[in-house]
Amino acid sequence: MPQPEVEALFPNVAKWVRGYGWIEIGTQEHEGFMARALDEGGLVYETDECNTLGEALSLLEKGILPSMER
Repeated sequence: MPQPEVEALFPNVAKWVRGYGWIEIGTQEHEGFMARALDEGGLVYETDECNTLGEALSLLEKGILPSMER
């Protein structure tokens, strides 16, 4: 079965949500667009430097890698 395009484009994000934790992407009141990666211990990565869903996924892709390498 072929991999979905999102998993091919963002393999770290896909791996994160399958085995490390979860992500949150959206807007917060008075704070604008944000993206987060969390695990059972809490916040692992957060950014508000994104304006689109694609930017959020790209930043998560890079931002969570150090936590996955530990």
